[in-house]
Amino acid sequence: MNKAERNRQIMKRFETCINTNDRALAEELIAPEAEFTTPVSEKPLYGGAGYLSVVELMRKSFSDIRWEIVDMAAEDDKVAVHWTCSGTHDGNFMGLAPTGKKFSFSVMNFYYFNADGKIVNDVAAQGLFGLMTTLGLIK
Repeated sequence: MNKAERNRQIMKRFETCINTNDRALAEELIAPEAEFTTPVSEKPLYGGAGYLSVVELMRKSFSDIRWEIVDMAAEDDKVAVHWTCSGTHDGNFMGLAPTGKKFSFSVMNFYYFNADGKIVNDVAAQGLFGLMTTLGLIK
């Protein structure tokens, strides 16, 4: 099996990991030195525990949140994933009280893997966030 196919299979397991909040699986799939930045944390987060801390934060605001892989493209040590994310706003989110509204949106992420097949970086294509930051709507 080539690297691209291996990494595609890892991403299917990663989908399970984030939807079940499986810490053991996160530690297996994500390198401990992997650094993640997010608008919800002032400091970078590291490894599987760091990644899942963002997932846990999302679950506090959207208890039924789910991520579904719509499509993937893989080449060597990187995979582009088109995700659909859906859920219900049933908890506080960045100061916004629960609305009970259901949502669904698409996002594109690029994942990079080390030689051992562990995720070392996740780059989100967040064009809308860039615009909102530039306009001062979010930090």
